[in-house]
Amino acid sequence: MQVGFDKDKYIKMQASHIRERINQFGGKLYLEFGGKLFDDYHASRVLPGFEPDLKARMLEALAPVAEALIAVNANDIAADKRRSDIGITYGDDALRLMDAFRGMGLVANTVVITHFAGQPHAEAYQERLEKMGIKVARHYVIDRYPADVDLIVSEDGFGKNDFVETVKPLVVVSAPGPGSGKLATCLSQLYHEHKRGTDAGYAKFETFPVWNLSLKHPVNIAYEAATADLDDNNIIDPFHLEAYGDIAVNYNRDVETFPVLRAILERISGESMYKSPTDMGVNMVGFAISDDEVCRTAAKGEIVRRYFQTAEQLRRTGLGGEALAKIELLMKDAGIDKDFSPARAAALRRAEATGAPAGAMVLPDGSIVTGKTSDIMGAASSLLLNALKKVADVDLETYVVSDEALQPICHLKTEHLRSRNPRLHSDETLIALSISSATDPLAAKVIDATDELKGCDAYFSVIISPTDERTYRKLGINVCCEPVFETMSLYHR
Repeated sequence: MQVGFDKDKYIKMQASHIRERINQFGGKLYLEFGGKLFDDYHASRVLPGFEPDLKARMLEALAPVAEALIAVNANDIAADKRRSDIGITYGDDALRLMDAFRGMGLVANTVVITHFAGQPHAEAYQERLEKMGIKVARHYVIDRYPADVDLIVSEDGFGKNDFVETVKPLVVVSAPGPGSGKLATCLSQLYHEHKRGTDAGYAKFETFPVWNLSLKHPVNIAYEAATADLDDNNIIDPFHLEAYGDIAVNYNRDVETFPVLRAILERISGESMYKSPTDMGVNMVGFAISDDEVCRTAAKGEIVRRYFQTAEQLRRTGLGGEALAKIELLMKDAGIDKDFSPARAAALRRAEATGAPAGAMVLPDGSIVTGKTSDIMGAASSLLLNALKKVADVDLETYVVSDEALQPICHLKTEHLRSRNPRLHSDETLIALSISSATDPLAAKVIDATDELKGCDAYFSVIISPTDERTYRKLGINVCCEPVFETMSLYHR
């Protein structure tokens, strides 16, 4: 795969810039850390060369001067809210984040429960954490937040919140997801620090939109497509333009709340060094783009993927119509359509020729391989096996999965697991291939080629099963599905 992003340059520049910001505030900085910490697959797709855990590795470079606070919204705990990508609760993800920070060498001992109003589930969560030896701070609901600055910056506002004693120059404030209260946690800590005579500042770390790329750069458009359901819009930062005469890209929510945020910062510390919401950011990602054209192409592919993911959601749930319409407009802005990837046309042609679901994949060398539905394998399994053969330089007509491996799996599915579908899913095909590799060198060669498919684009003529989609995701293969079901059933798993 082509690379368009210099990860080593990014780590060096980003860590250096954060250190500079710490020094600007007299040696103490609360950094609101947005986005995914160690599984930022969106960034890795639109910036080829940006690895999913790159931000975590950047923080490792700052570990000697950094510690972390994890913010969790009490209402999210009460609602048992879960991350859509990995399925765990926000409460459990806070523990996962804490483990990750500790693994990077950062001090991470405290969870801040925000929006606390006596919710029983939040109290039970606090008790659970304290039994594990984790410190817990409560941050309470403040009436008329964030509009009533006088109340917010007072003993009846931030003054009611528990203060977390921190010892490192850099305090990274992270959370399981949006709406967790990271910003309010930073501001509350600033209030208490200044009450104690400690100089401290605030900054925001958010990868997208990339402030020093153009408003209609595909990388920034891809961010809008990724957040279409949140109604985020990239806009020119009017405060930055007025203050400096320079164009910078930000998003609507930061611009809308900046006057209030600036007023709060001024009330807490007596002044604000920030003249625009862009000033608050420390994002250096735009400076590490090494090949703009590669990133433009990758971002366009991501926009189309977001379209098909949203179309599939609409087909499954009936929700997402407005988001889909927005992404259609964004595709026009980027000058692309649903046929951007040649895999779509190849999959639809194969499906029409066979009269059954089919798939196609663009391989690293630009060639396209297809897969069809058979009595033994579904389209996703067939495509995966053919793609592995192709990158392993094994003839597609060569059998690399033995009947001895296939038959017991099919028998288990239909006779013991009561499945009506004897066809192998992608994970089952990989298991059969692994079994065959014990005695067949070609099968071993094929299964050793799985890493070669990372970053490839696959397209299917129907919505594939969640099992197949998970397997492809684990292999790093990007999936798009035509928003139609294989059968006319009312219930689809």
